[in-house]
Amino acid sequence: MRRLLTVLAAGVPLAAAVYLPTASAEAQTAAATPLTCRSTSVKAPAGTKVESVTAVRHEAGTVDVPPVTPLPGAQIADVPAYCDVTVTLTHPGQGDHAKVRVWLPIDTWNGRLQTLGGSAFAAGDYGIGLAGAVKNGYAAATTDAGVGTYIDSSWALNDRGQVDTVLLKNFASRSEHEAAVVAKDVVGGFYGRSASYAYFNGCSTGGRQGYMEAQRYPDDYDGILANAPGINWDEFEVATLWPQVVMNNEKTYPSSCELKTFTNAAVKACDSLDGVKDGLVNDASACDYDPRRLIGTRVVCDGKELTITAADAAVVRKIWDGPRTASGRKLWSGVPVGADLSGLAGVTAPDADGNVKGQPFPVPAAWVQTWLEKQPSSDISTITYDQFTQLFKQSQAEYDKVIGTDDTDLSDFRRSGGKLLTYHGEADQFIPTAGTVRYREQVEREMGGTKRVDDFYRLFLAPGTAHCGLNDGSGASADDLGALRTWVEHGKAPETLPATLINADGQAVDRDLCSYPQVLRYRGHGDLADATSFRCVAPSRH
Repeated sequence: MRRLLTVLAAGVPLAAAVYLPTASAEAQTAAATPLTCRSTSVKAPAGTKVESVTAVRHEAGTVDVPPVTPLPGAQIADVPAYCDVTVTLTHPGQGDHAKVRVWLPIDTWNGRLQTLGGSAFAAGDYGIGLAGAVKNGYAAATTDAGVGTYIDSSWALNDRGQVDTVLLKNFASRSEHEAAVVAKDVVGGFYGRSASYAYFNGCSTGGRQGYMEAQRYPDDYDGILANAPGINWDEFEVATLWPQVVMNNEKTYPSSCELKTFTNAAVKACDSLDGVKDGLVNDASACDYDPRRLIGTRVVCDGKELTITAADAAVVRKIWDGPRTASGRKLWSGVPVGADLSGLAGVTAPDADGNVKGQPFPVPAAWVQTWLEKQPSSDISTITYDQFTQLFKQSQAEYDKVIGTDDTDLSDFRRSGGKLLTYHGEADQFIPTAGTVRYREQVEREMGGTKRVDDFYRLFLAPGTAHCGLNDGSGASADDLGALRTWVEHGKAPETLPATLINADGQAVDRDLCSYPQVLRYRGHGDLADATSFRCVAPSRH
C-alpha cells in the first residue's frame, strides 16, 4: 500500500511516507453515459469560500511525479485514465489558500474514496499516493492545507514574526476535514452517486491526521488507516530533539557505526525473549539491555578501530530512556531499543581537525526553533537540560489543544460505525512506539476496556520495523488497507495482521502481527520464516 522514500535531508534521512495502496477492489459497472472531465460547481464547506475549480483529463499511462524537496521525483506506470480536479479554498478574511486535489478514475472506479495524508510538515500527497490509489480503482483525494512541503516550515510565522494561527489550524485539523467534504462532493458530482465507502490512509503526519479525523470529525470516514501516528504532537516533537540535547550536553558524539554497535548488541541480547532467536525483538518494550555492557569493546568503523567508552554508553542509555527533568521525572519515551539511533542522533562529518557536532533531524529542530522560539535561525545546540524541560512544557501549554491530537474519548467515532486500524513499527526511529501504546491504553481506560475498544479500534505492533516501514520498498509489507476494508465492509475484525518483516540478518520472514496487547511467541517448533510457527499471547508484563 505504500512506498517509503528515504532520502537525505541536510545529511539525515527524512522519513517521508508516501502511499502506494495495494488493497484494490473490483471496478463498478461502467457508466451508461461517458464521463466528462470538466470544471463544475463545488459546494464550499462551512466557513470557506471556493476560489477556483479546475479539471484536467489524463490519459492512461505513466504518471510523472515531480521532485518535491527533499524527495526525488517518481514515475508510476500503468495508471488508468483519470480526471484531476483541483479545488482551491479560502477562509474569508484569513488570507489562506488551500488546494484540494481529487483524482477520479474514468473507467475503473471501484465505488470508493481514499484520502491520502501527509508527512512531516506536508499536509498531503504530491502524486505518488494519488496515482497508486487510482491504479487500484479508488477515487483519491488530498489537501495541501495551504502550507509548505515536507521540511518547509517557512509558513509557520507571519510577517510580524508571530505564529500564523490560521495556517497552523489548517495543518492541524481544519483542512483535512474540508478535504473530506470537498472530495465527497466532487465524487458525487462526477459519478452521479456518492462513494459507497470513504477511507482515510496516512502514516506519520498522515497517521496523526487520521486520529484527528476520528476524534474531531467522526462522520468523515468509514475506515481510517493511521499508521505510526504523530499523536501527542506537542510532546513527541520536542522529545525527538532529546538525543541532540544529550550529545551536546555530554559533549559526546558517537558515530553512526558505534550507535549501530549498541543497537545490534541490544537486538542480539533481547532476540530470544519470544522463545527463539529469529533476528527480531518481538516486544521491544520488554528489552532492558544495559549499554554499559559494551564499555571497552573495540569496533572497526570506517577502517579505524575505536573503543566504546563509558561516555558513549551514557549517551545511548539516556537516548533509549528518553527525556527527563533534572530531578529525574520522565517527560516522554525515548528511541525504541532496536531502532536506528542515527536518525535522531545524527552528527556531521569530521572537520579538518576530526571534530564533529550534532546534526538534528529537521522536523523537531524546526518545531523548536520556529514554533517555540519563534526564531528559525536560533542555535539549538546550546539548549541545556533545564531549558529543554521548559521548551517541553511550553510546547504542551501552547499547542496541545491545537495539534496534540490526543483526545481519548472516541465515543462519537464508535457511534458512527467507523473503524480505526493502526500499525506501528517497534523499531521506529522517529516517533516512539510507546506514545501510540500509551494512547491506546488511555482510550481503553476511557471507554471500558480492551474488548470494547477492539470493536472499533485495533493496534498492531510490527517487530523490527522502522518508521512507516511496511510497504516501503524494503521488502517488509502488509495489506493493512485490505484488512481495514474487510472490517468496514464485511464486519470481519482483523484478529491478526499478516505481514512480511525483515529480520536483523536482512531475511524476509512472515509473521501474523498480534492485535495489541498480545505479542508473538514461538511455538517451540517450525520454520522461523513461517508465520504459523508463532502464536499471539499476553505479554508477561500484563
